[in-house]
Amino acid sequence: MPVTDRFIEFVVDQLEACGPITSKRMFGGVGIYAADVFFAILADDVLYLKVDDSNRADFDAAGTGPFRPYGDGGEVMQYYEVPVSVLEDAAELGRWAAKAIAVAVAKKASKPKRRVRPNKTRTAPTTAKASSQGTRRRAKPPALRKKPAGRRKR
Repeated sequence: MPVTDRFIEFVVDQLEACGPITSKRMFGGVGIYAADVFFAILADDVLYLKVDDSNRADFDAAGTGPFRPYGDGGEVMQYYEVPVSVLEDAAELGRWAAKAIAVAVAKKASKPKRRVRPNKTRTAPTTAKASSQGTRRRAKPPALRKKPAGRRKR
């Protein structure tokens, strides 16, 4: 899935109407971001945009299909190929990309946020015995430690 630098540059230029666009190489392809929203993939010098039920009909009407990173029998991703006629028309590509960005934003908002676990805090000991021992166990002196069964001298 190599992507040429010229194609990346062309796509980023064509998407200028969508605001600041960044590209990041990943897994042999390239991810396209609008701010921090991942909305497009470049693979083999082909642009794929994020789809859902709100914009899939545009791609179906154009006769393009989904991104299949593992070949025809493999997994289907929710990114569809952009027709060449749309790719070459910056204004039209901007409209298609705006829909894809909206899909990606909605998808990102619908994902449950990862819970951050609070740091565990130690509480003070509550019994007299526990308070005299402290919270850490002390190591036994070497003479009192048990020797492994296989290494005892006879």
